[in-house]
Amino acid sequence: MLPLTGTKVSESARKELEEMEKAKAAIDERADTLVRRELWAGLGFLMAQTVGFMRLTFWELSWDVMEPICFYVTSMYFMAGYTFFIRTNKEPCFEGFYQSRFSSQQKRLMKLHNFDMGRYNELKAAAPPSPSSSEIVTPLVIQPFEQSHKKL
Repeated sequence: MLPLTGTKVSESARKELEEMEKAKAAIDERADTLVRRELWAGLGFLMAQTVGFMRLTFWELSWDVMEPICFYVTSMYFMAGYTFFIRTNKEPCFEGFYQSRFSSQQKRLMKLHNFDMGRYNELKAAAPPSPSSSEIVTPLVIQPFEQSHKKL
């Protein structure tokens, strides 16, 4: 369902879209905050684990005892990353984890605040893009290697 050129969106629909955009922005900001807290907590856990392993390796036990423990912990992290990839089809990297957690938090908050994403998408599709949101797209010009090489 594409809007026809010249079709005007009613004022009430435009206001509803603006309100929904404000609500979605607030939800997105809250989701970002929650995910960033999770990431900081994960960093804290990894730092505490590293300090604990260092303590055990150099003061309490020895490398001969800690080496297999570190190997198995590393193997478990690899399996967790592989499981993440299988479940989400996203690369098991920090950005992929952030995007997955953000999407999950966003959906949870939208459900909590009764945000109708279908209605939002419907209003967004019906409304013409505002001049401030439209970007000027310049075409990418690809030159053959020989031409670009001669300019050097």
